[in-house]
Amino acid sequence: MAEHRSSTVKPAAGKPSGTANPYAINLDNFSKRLKMLYSHWTEHNSDMWGASTALAIATPPVSEDLRYLKSSALNIWLVGYEFPETIMVFLKKQLHFLCSQKKASLLEVVKKSAKEAVGVEVVIHVKAKMDDGTGLMDKIFSAVNDQSKSGENNAPVVGHISREAPEGKLLETWDEKLKKANFQLSDVSSGFSDLFSIKDDTELTNIKKAAFLSSSVMKQFVVPKLEKVIDEEKKVSHSSLMDETEKAILEPARIKVKLKAENVDICYPPIFQSGGEFDLKPSASSNDTYLYYDSTSVIICAIGCRYNSYCSNVARTFLIDANAMQSKAYEVLLKAHEAAINALKSGNKVSAVYEAAVSVVEKDAPELAANMTRTAGTGIGLEFRESGLSLNAKNDRKLKAGMVFNVSLGFQKLQTETKNPKTQKFSVLLADTVIVGEKVPDIITAKSSKALKDVAYSFNEDDEEEEQPKVKAEDKGGEPILSKATLRSDNQEMSKEELRRQHQAELARQKNEETARRLAGRGSGAADNRGAIKTIGDLVAYKNVNDLPPPRDLMIQVDQKNEAILFPIYGSMVPFHVATVKSVSSQQDTNRSCYIRIIFNVPGTSFTPHDSNSLKFQGSIYLKEVSFRSKDSRHISEVVQQIKTLRRQVTSRESERAERATLVTQEKLQLSSAKFKPIKLFDLWIRPPFGGRGRKLTGSLEAHTNGFRYSTSRPDERVDVMFSNIKHAFFQPADREMITLLHFHLHNHIMVGNKKTKDVQFYIEVMDVVQTLGGGKRSAYDPDEIEEEQRERARKNKINMDFQNFVNRINDLWGQPQFKGLDLEFDQPLRELGFHGVPHKSSAFIVPTSSCLVELIETPFVMALRSGSTLQTSSITRAD
Repeated sequence: MAEHRSSTVKPAAGKPSGTANPYAINLDNFSKRLKMLYSHWTEHNSDMWGASTALAIATPPVSEDLRYLKSSALNIWLVGYEFPETIMVFLKKQLHFLCSQKKASLLEVVKKSAKEAVGVEVVIHVKAKMDDGTGLMDKIFSAVNDQSKSGENNAPVVGHISREAPEGKLLETWDEKLKKANFQLSDVSSGFSDLFSIKDDTELTNIKKAAFLSSSVMKQFVVPKLEKVIDEEKKVSHSSLMDETEKAILEPARIKVKLKAENVDICYPPIFQSGGEFDLKPSASSNDTYLYYDSTSVIICAIGCRYNSYCSNVARTFLIDANAMQSKAYEVLLKAHEAAINALKSGNKVSAVYEAAVSVVEKDAPELAANMTRTAGTGIGLEFRESGLSLNAKNDRKLKAGMVFNVSLGFQKLQTETKNPKTQKFSVLLADTVIVGEKVPDIITAKSSKALKDVAYSFNEDDEEEEQPKVKAEDKGGEPILSKATLRSDNQEMSKEELRRQHQAELARQKNEETARRLAGRGSGAADNRGAIKTIGDLVAYKNVNDLPPPRDLMIQVDQKNEAILFPIYGSMVPFHVATVKSVSSQQDTNRSCYIRIIFNVPGTSFTPHDSNSLKFQGSIYLKEVSFRSKDSRHISEVVQQIKTLRRQVTSRESERAERATLVTQEKLQLSSAKFKPIKLFDLWIRPPFGGRGRKLTGSLEAHTNGFRYSTSRPDERVDVMFSNIKHAFFQPADREMITLLHFHLHNHIMVGNKKTKDVQFYIEVMDVVQTLGGGKRSAYDPDEIEEEQRERARKNKINMDFQNFVNRINDLWGQPQFKGLDLEFDQPLRELGFHGVPHKSSAFIVPTSSCLVELIETPFVMALRSGSTLQTSSITRAD
């Protein structure tokens, strides 16, 4: 979590005023801190600095990995910047720097300040580019020997940071010569840790700004992001959440935090964990699995931000429909975490912090003690984890005002009884950045709440309603006083209402998923039918220049064959595929000139389909519109008409192609053999009708071995409906309606012409819908009127009988063993049980069948009455 990347040279504190140099060293800070270093070195020389007479600190080259080094921390703490590939040697009377010319020019200004502050002479050794630096190193070693002769020990003791391995040719050479020299080497890491442990006002300001950013990102970005993902039931991976959160940290303006982006960095890549896989170690990372937020799931998020190289940290645990075990674990952790923070008082031992947390756990939940983390956090500052300031049970160091800690406490590898394997194992974690005060600690990440009510999310309202009376009773401190009505009647009514709402939500979710699949299948271009289905990158009008038609003067040409439009631009004919055209219009002015305006589909504009290929050509320049003027208005009108016609044809073809691409593959129709004639119905109309502008024709419906075939006299007007694809079949004779029909509601969509549909209907009009107007009012006893009514009645009865015979024969066919698994039978609406409703946009007469509610005369409407669906009705009575 912490040891991955070292930042480049960055100021650790604010820039000094009155200077234009961006890398100017703050001499006041340098003097103050150099004095602190020499004073601490002298005062604690034997117990923390290894009785050293010299301190040799070598800073490695810059690395792209996140890592925290004491040598880099010393650079930033002392001079405000990190000086890579630089060697510093502190002696009692001298301070040596071995570095490049550029760094040497920056360090020249500290000579006077060092002399005035602690009386040491600053000696700068400039290494040439091609020099290995051995000669300069020998000079430094000679100075070390000279200043150590007065000591009792003949061999000088040189303090160094033993855990930092040398990197780069310069530091490897230095390490090799240092080990071969006649020096005693002593590790001085603990001395620097204690030196850095107490922060001054400038350092505390930087840490507070870093903590403000961490808590702001958690509160204003992470929490809303998680809530949106859970609310919209999105699939988002932990790694993608990590990337988005890192961007929010590096761009504070996105969350309305007024901090300079150049001073901001991450302490570690943000951590998101869920789904039973948890790691509370500081080195944890976000994996590529999806965020898991089902019932009884736990989500852990940790964020670390740096400001001017000073670190902060915050971690929160979010509970989704937590059970009793999870809620208790979090409540105990919260109490233990607060106890640990309250123990951060000046004068206490460091171990008292961890012991305070342990005592809470052992008292409230001793069964969780074994799962508690082994420390309650570490010191934090220029390093994410300051060695020597670990909040464990064995650290006897004294707490002092100005120390800063990352108080991180958790329970790991807990188990709860759930049926879901992804929620059986869980962990909980809390972390805050805290400044040690004289009396009261300062929690500087408190902006991000960790109260149970702010981190626990419940989507099971029934459980909340059952628990609410108990909570009220406990608040009053007395025995629960619950009425019988509250326990029985109200809860029962609420549970019924909740069940209905849950069922409605489930139906809405299924419908949304179905719509999402349909739109995803069709593509963004087909979703609104405003443009061509193909993306801009897929459109090819001409494969090479030789395919272009010969130019006919400099006039707009429409190439019907290649579906292209050629525009004269700067003396050349430039082709555009017609699918790139959004709209075309013409206008004539008073000077008899005619203008034609063509607007193109440009990625990113409103009402324009999103083009994924635009991501490939991010540097491209798109032509949004073009206009031409001509005195030949007739030619302009013809061009406009040709473009509109061609565009309509291409759009229709591509839309149909996209529709067909999403269809479920159906089995092929097996035609009946010559021995068995197919069952037929003649002179039927079909809904939805076939496209085209020609005269509509009736057709015949034939029942074959495994499905129906409807066809007209035109060879391209044919529809096959497989028996296995039929979900519901209806037969509705003409009673008070004008038509007799057969309606099939399908499992999967099919194409009827160029239309994609799940409902196919075949019908015959039993009487003329249009009545003759005029001729005066005819008598009810007019023989012609009576004869006409008798003919219409006979026609209606004959059609109904033909349909009934067809239905009976099909029901017999479906009763055969090979079709038993389909469970098919024609259902007939019960008109006497019908009622008026609004299934679409207009009122209609809805009729129940044995398994559905249907409306088949106007726009077809079929709703299955299965899976516990309920219908709620209301009536209005008028009082006379």
